[in-house]
Amino acid sequence: MRSPSSLSQIPTPALIADVAALDRNIARMAAFFANGPCQLRPHFKAHKTPAIARRQLAAGSCVGLTCATVSEAEVVADVCEDVLIANEIVSPDKCARVAALARHRAVTVAVDSIAGIEAVADAARQAGVAIGVLVDVNVGQGRCGVEPGDATVALARCVASTSGLTMRGVMGYEGHLQPVRDRAEREARTRAAMRDLVETAKEIRAVGLPCEVVSSGGTGTYDISGRVEGVTEIQAGSYALMDIDYSSVGVPFEQAFFVLGTIVSRPSPERCVADCGHKSMTKGATVTALNDEHAVLAVPTSCTLSIGDRVRLIPSHTDPTVNLHDVFYAVEGERVVDVWPIAARGYAEHRQ
Repeated sequence: MRSPSSLSQIPTPALIADVAALDRNIARMAAFFANGPCQLRPHFKAHKTPAIARRQLAAGSCVGLTCATVSEAEVVADVCEDVLIANEIVSPDKCARVAALARHRAVTVAVDSIAGIEAVADAARQAGVAIGVLVDVNVGQGRCGVEPGDATVALARCVASTSGLTMRGVMGYEGHLQPVRDRAEREARTRAAMRDLVETAKEIRAVGLPCEVVSSGGTGTYDISGRVEGVTEIQAGSYALMDIDYSSVGVPFEQAFFVLGTIVSRPSPERCVADCGHKSMTKGATVTALNDEHAVLAVPTSCTLSIGDRVRLIPSHTDPTVNLHDVFYAVEGERVVDVWPIAARGYAEHRQ
């Protein structure tokens, strides 16, 4: 099948990326980290697309890429030599895959338990490689991570004394603060969370252990955490494409991707229906109802949309929307300039 050359030729529902807006977002974030000790480690899970990752790396200010899963890391290994899997990897099969990557890439994983340390170390020793480790610190989100202070120092000692592992530092994600809309509150709470993380890193160094990496941050806090002394890298990802959730926080990035749909019904002057439902996007504030295959839109009676017209819908959350699609159609205006495979969508280990 020939690739479409214009928006009107794209089969819907589909994801489209506004190339100019995407590049402006990437450049804006790279410029923020161009000077100073803190750098950017863009989170690949937001778009899962090598073509976008290459643009982020080419823009500069990056120390590598962040991934959420081993499958993502296996994809980005083709475009990046330094990969952080910002997650706990504990199953033997996944640890073996991480060790395989570490044969030709610098790979770092997060740990928050002795069991996790042992699992990764066993795989590293069997493969004859060294795998980097960040101790995951709970800075308030209440998800993974050990508590700041003594508990983290104790785990760092264990990492440093375990063959097959390289103690690299700490990681603490203030994910619970990303959506806080009040800037003053978001800043105060983020600084407090980073204070715990940075102080814990100092405690690790004070007992003679290495801790060169202090990794944190996201799109909602990049300009707060990224200016805290002692934080060395920020794991922001959604800034490249953006969504309703982050737009509501007031960060200075523009919408760069959309779900393209076709109007399939106009049953009343106040309502029309597009062919992009739950299976093509996550819940969105621009629709009144979202079903499996349909998005119901409330429109003014003066709206001229009719059956067959194309609409662009803004997703509320980038990551799960991207994960539903196979490709991005890269567009400039009405013209399709490229088609980018979303190579890390889903779970590759289940595909034959």
